[in-house]
Amino acid sequence: QVQLEESGGGLVQPGGSLRLSCTASGRTFSSYAMGWFRQTPGKEREFVAGISKSGGSTNYADSVKGRFTISRDNAKNTVSLQMNSLKPEDTAVYSCAARSATFSTSRKSEYSYWGQGTQVTVSS
Repeated sequence: QVQLEESGGGLVQPGGSLRLSCTASGRTFSSYAMGWFRQTPGKEREFVAGISKSGGSTNYADSVKGRFTISRDNAKNTVSLQMNSLKPEDTAVYSCAARSATFSTSRKSEYSYWGQGTQVTVSS
C-alpha cells in the first residue's frame, strides 16, 4: 500500500509558476514509477507528466512539454512538478499517482495508487 499526498497548489496569474509536490508513505517509493494527472469538471482525467522509478526517464503531454518539469527524490519519497509559463487552460485539480513498474505511462488505468489532488487555478 502506498499513500500519496499532494501539496503546492494555489492561485497564480497567467505566465506565473507553481511547484507541486507529492509525498509518499508506505511501501518503497523507489519501486514505483510516478505520474501527474489533472482533471477539470466534466472532463476526463488527463495525463500531464510521468517519471520512471529511477528518475532517469520522463515523459510529458504535448500540451505541457517545454513548460512543466517532473522530478523525484527517492531519498525523500517525493515527486515534484515544476510548472512554468502557466496558462488559464492549465487550471485543474492535479493528482499524483503510483505505478508498480519501471516506467511511467499516460494510461491512468495502469496506476494503482492516487492522491486526493490539489487545486491549481490560473487566472488574472
